[in-house]
Amino acid sequence: MKNSTGSAKPKLRIIQISAFFFMASFAVTQAQTIKGTVVGKTNGVLPGANISIVDENVKAVTSIDGDFSLLSPRLGEVNIKVEYIGYETQYFPLNLKEGTNDLGYITIAPENKKNTDKVGNIQEVTISRPNALTQAKAYEIKKNNNAIMEVIAADAIGKLPDRNAAEAVQRVQGVAVARYHGEADQATVRGTPFAWTSALFNGNRLPSANVLGNRSFVLDVVPSELIQFVQVSKAITPDMDGDAIGGSINFITRTAPAKKTLNVSGAGGYNTFSQDGTYNASIVYGDRFFKNKLGVLLSGAIWDRQWGADAFDVSYNTSSANEAQRKSINSVMMKRYMGKRRTIGLNGGLEYKFNPNNKVYFRGMFNKFDDIRPVYETYVDYTNARYQYNFRYSHYQTELYGMELGGEHSLSSKLTLDWMLSNYQAKYFLDTPPTNEIKGLPISTFRQKITGGFKNLSTDGKRYWSFDSPDGVGGEYLDYSSDVANSSEVMSADKLLLSQLVISKLDNNEKDRIARFNLKYDVNSNLSFKIGAKYRDKDRVSTFGYNAVYAPTTSTLLSLSQLSTNEPPKGTQFLNGMNNNFDSYVVNPPTKDQLFQMFSPSFLQQNGFADRSSAASNATSVYTGEESVFAAYAMAEIKASDKFKIVGGFRNESTRLSLYGSKATTEKPATVGGVATTVISPSVVESNYNAFLPMLHLRYNLSPQTNVRFAYTRSFIRPNFGDMSPGSSIDNTTNPFRITRGNPDLQPTFSHNFDLMGEHYFSNIGIISGGVFYKKISNIVFSDTSILNVEGTDYMVTQSKNLQDSELIGVEAGINKRFDFLDGFWSGFGVEFNYTFIDSHVEVPRATSNGIQFDKTTLPNQSKNLFNAILYYESNKLMVRLAGNFRGKSVETINQNLGPQYYIWSDKNFTIDFSASYDITKKIKVFVELNNLSNESLRLYMGDNKKRITSNEWYGSRGQLGVRWQIF
Repeated sequence: MKNSTGSAKPKLRIIQISAFFFMASFAVTQAQTIKGTVVGKTNGVLPGANISIVDENVKAVTSIDGDFSLLSPRLGEVNIKVEYIGYETQYFPLNLKEGTNDLGYITIAPENKKNTDKVGNIQEVTISRPNALTQAKAYEIKKNNNAIMEVIAADAIGKLPDRNAAEAVQRVQGVAVARYHGEADQATVRGTPFAWTSALFNGNRLPSANVLGNRSFVLDVVPSELIQFVQVSKAITPDMDGDAIGGSINFITRTAPAKKTLNVSGAGGYNTFSQDGTYNASIVYGDRFFKNKLGVLLSGAIWDRQWGADAFDVSYNTSSANEAQRKSINSVMMKRYMGKRRTIGLNGGLEYKFNPNNKVYFRGMFNKFDDIRPVYETYVDYTNARYQYNFRYSHYQTELYGMELGGEHSLSSKLTLDWMLSNYQAKYFLDTPPTNEIKGLPISTFRQKITGGFKNLSTDGKRYWSFDSPDGVGGEYLDYSSDVANSSEVMSADKLLLSQLVISKLDNNEKDRIARFNLKYDVNSNLSFKIGAKYRDKDRVSTFGYNAVYAPTTSTLLSLSQLSTNEPPKGTQFLNGMNNNFDSYVVNPPTKDQLFQMFSPSFLQQNGFADRSSAASNATSVYTGEESVFAAYAMAEIKASDKFKIVGGFRNESTRLSLYGSKATTEKPATVGGVATTVISPSVVESNYNAFLPMLHLRYNLSPQTNVRFAYTRSFIRPNFGDMSPGSSIDNTTNPFRITRGNPDLQPTFSHNFDLMGEHYFSNIGIISGGVFYKKISNIVFSDTSILNVEGTDYMVTQSKNLQDSELIGVEAGINKRFDFLDGFWSGFGVEFNYTFIDSHVEVPRATSNGIQFDKTTLPNQSKNLFNAILYYESNKLMVRLAGNFRGKSVETINQNLGPQYYIWSDKNFTIDFSASYDITKKIKVFVELNNLSNESLRLYMGDNKKRITSNEWYGSRGQLGVRWQIF
């Protein structure tokens, strides 16, 4: 626990200030202020609508909830103007009185356009296609925002088969996602590492239970049905969190609608890999009561699916003293996942308007992701001349839950306040096996000796792929087949002997408590000031790499055939993406109950298994952390002219971090021949730093439909907790063994960012945009991989380090154009395309015999080319979309000791998805969704040859058919 009360004072101070303004706001009188909420006739509240007074230089823009507040310079009769893309511009008179003039709900209708047919008749055509009107919401938010951002509305997310929060943003210009066994789970903006993009919910970074201790939030826990808007900010403003070098992705959860709403949906589908079913369902209910003062929102979603994946993984002898043999193969692993995933999300909200000047709200959510995946692994171990078979039952559980309370208040005609208090918690854990007091991932390891040797070896006795082999022997990985010289030495349950039992404990828990407020003062219609502060208190408990290891003490070992087994999982043929038959590497695995029973005290004792856990490693794999962040900002919005707007200011974030763990020190024996001892001692990491972040945004309107934007921002990223861990962990279930070490000396990464962007909005709800961006980055953090040999055993060591300065430059462009200028059927077509080119330069120092050499590479996770291509057709009832998503190759792991020939790269990836929906009635819609029609796989390789594979994973395609019913 913290031994100082100083860090708690800012939090208390913010709460006191917020409470003071909250209470005071009810007693303040108003000048002539106009308030209201803009809603579409068929499309709910309209954020980003432009509200102005005719012949007066005053203007307001509606918030995410459709609300606006407009200060009038005079009393009496005025004309109000409401503008929105795709809707009729409306004018209406208002007799303005002193104080607050509440207009309530202002309903506007879709735009009517007059067209002339071939015989000269004038016809009125209403832009009533709901998909187009949904896009209009996103464009209005983007057009009027101070930040450079992209926006997606909830209905637009539903256009494509994107089932979680990460998949929802993969179509955005400049955004790339990481896929985990076929599903996106992380997102990054503009090619930067995933941890450099902040994921926010309602403006706050949520706690992360990421298994590796990363700050990046794993987005697959949140169903896309709970999201109302997604804002992808590429150049932030001072009132946003500053730890966002790539950008920030703000997921805004659903809030109470303008009128009674009840929507339900349900779908069932099929996975081509597991050859089994999937289903999902969702419900959204919202209403307003007590003369629209009280708003209520409840939403829930469930996505249950059977899934599977095959992987072919290769490890190389990169630690060999003989440089020529470092690309020889150490082992080949053939792996199958076959399991079940379930995502459940619940979201609730209350909103109460005391009067037009005061509103409070409450939001709460609970999300649970169960990932049940039995894993079947077969190794061909060339170094030790044996087969190895691992079976583990993985039931990973991720939870995210919490609540927030906030308010929005007009303290006077010129002063407004908003505030929020939130408390969220994220957990990642396993609670198996039930037979052992230690909970985690139970892994059983069986080994079978190969006595007859191997074929396909090179003249030096090593196994290579042919392009690395000294004599060209070895072939390519897609044609891999049995290398055992004696065909009778197949892998057999009778010969696979139980050689090791391991429980790998993975348990992360992170809690965030946040208080924030913002004050805005409108000096006049051309100048406003905004200040605010935020305090975040974070607690983290992490266990990663804790291994309970049980090894036999007797020469009499149990064989797999002596245990209770069942048939291997069904589905597509094993390693169907390769060119040979691999059935000989498939055996009947232990049952789940048998696996659990093997970890019981009675089984361990009866079969001579003793605890061989490393006390030092386990002690150093657990740490707790406390982090407090106090941020404050000031900014000004200046309307220099009708066309030119300036937003400038600064943000300052002060961070104090303490990590508490253990370190292991090996002490030499006191006497010759004595035994070395390992001493475990407490270890504390303290890291305190300040980030001063100036920012400037310029926006010039060439026309009402065309903007040019420039932004300079300074942003930063805090080091990951796992990278700074005071201890280290050892994973002895892999081949070779792996050691993960923390680096307490890591420094935060800073970036100077420059953006120049242009955007033109088409009158028929479309856009063409483009621009350039540049980042000058200092103290980047990368994951270094090296090989350490300890008493004849190789360990792959991973540790994060700071690098020299680097830079990133990019170009992006996009278009969304409807072909409604064509006649008849063809007018329903349209195209959406965006492309991003990114080039970064990083110099990695490497010690050589000639001194220090600097190897040039790119930022980790950064792809040079990204694009989305969507061809769509929309009519009043039918919507069809065919979408392609491309992410170019990127470096994933840097080997500082050996150089670029040993870097691990992720290969380019292109997936094709399809969706279609048809309105049976105005309230009932049927839809079909198909994912990964291209049957794309994920590939990792080493060095400059894509055939030098380190992992290739196939996960097949999936699809579903469903119905959505808008009851109200």
